[in-house]
Amino acid sequence: MNDSWALVIDFILISLLIVIAAVLKARIPLLRKMIVPTSMIAGFLGLIFGPEILGILEFNKDMLGDIVYHLMAIGFIALSLKEREMENSPGIINSGMVIVSTYLIQGIVGFSLFLLLVGTIYPDFFPGIGLLLPLGFGQGPGQAYSIGTQWEELGVTGGANIGLTIAGLGFIWATVIGIIVMNMLTRSKKFNFQPHDDQEKLGQVIEKSEPKEFPLADAIDKLTYQIALIGLIYLITYLTIFGFEKLLTPLGTFGATLAQLLIGFHFLIGSLYAILFRWMLNKLQAKGVKLEHSPNNFLLQRISGFSFDYMIAASITAISIYALQEYWISILILTTLGGIVTIFYLVWIIPRVFPDDKLANVLGFYGMSTGTISTGMALVKAVDPDFKSNTTDNLVMGSATAIMFGFPLLLLLNVPVVGLIENKPIMYGYTLIALILYFAALLGALLYRTRKS
Repeated sequence: MNDSWALVIDFILISLLIVIAAVLKARIPLLRKMIVPTSMIAGFLGLIFGPEILGILEFNKDMLGDIVYHLMAIGFIALSLKEREMENSPGIINSGMVIVSTYLIQGIVGFSLFLLLVGTIYPDFFPGIGLLLPLGFGQGPGQAYSIGTQWEELGVTGGANIGLTIAGLGFIWATVIGIIVMNMLTRSKKFNFQPHDDQEKLGQVIEKSEPKEFPLADAIDKLTYQIALIGLIYLITYLTIFGFEKLLTPLGTFGATLAQLLIGFHFLIGSLYAILFRWMLNKLQAKGVKLEHSPNNFLLQRISGFSFDYMIAASITAISIYALQEYWISILILTTLGGIVTIFYLVWIIPRVFPDDKLANVLGFYGMSTGTISTGMALVKAVDPDFKSNTTDNLVMGSATAIMFGFPLLLLLNVPVVGLIENKPIMYGYTLIALILYFAALLGALLYRTRKS
């Protein structure tokens, strides 16, 4: 087989796993009782039978990463194109503040732990490693590896591998522990969960469907048009990212890092373009402009569901076990503390910020704060399969405002490295104080906004 079959083979194998997972989910009583997406079961089957454990299925790890990357954008563009009526603000600012405050509390826990280790049993260790916790948990392996690599160039031993290890363990917290947390919360009276078969319309998003949406004959199939529309918006997204990369890369390390950040947020850029397109289309229709074709809510929902199911299965299958082998003792302590603190913080803060859709938002923000936005969507999909709650808007749009609130945190990441290079341990203390003060300020502002609203 030539390389042109690589993508197709991986797609076929993931399809096989999803079919097997669906059968297991329907036949095994324990899986039937557990609230776990079929796609997540398929992903764990792929991880077990994949090349790093049993070696029965030969997946291309790089290809799986590409599948996850592009399906994430396609799924969010499809969701953003849907016609919806917003009764209230989706809490974009509050979402960004929740995301960054979670990063900050993870950073405080991680940095404090490594300061303690340096002061006791590991005097030669770099305490700034603790700041890779919010990067590996919240931003995923890409950002953790990037920052860790830069630190290695400045003299920090094993920075890149530590970043990957934290990200890998974070993914386990997002999936394995996430399923346990999800099933515990659904049984809690505080969250008042109802199985999705009996759910009423939740949240602030009301879907609207037009009559006679499926004509018997047309010049173009409606599904083809929806996919073509998504492809057009993805093309504009690609051109935007490509243009910024060309402009920013010549500016040096900072420009190249910012360009890489924009590439990682391609799904957000695509969602913003889709929302803009939907807004323009609504304006035209309000003025009486009749279009031959328009986005179809039902088909867009099906496209997004397909994208997220395959994305979830591929992302879990792509976990690298080898990245978890080094530095496992100290990093295991770090990630365990970070995971526990993240759970308790989000279970405490989310009901205060999003009282209408508590469960879906807790799971979505938890999955994103320990893994990636794809794991957050996997947990949300289990309790809100049609994405009727406001969680999708909060995760996507909150990621945009989180860039603004997270900029001071990005600056603080470099302070411990400066202290290491210039041999000024006092810089470590300044970093911890700054993290605590910024967290207190952000949390205070968030609680004030919540009480005011």
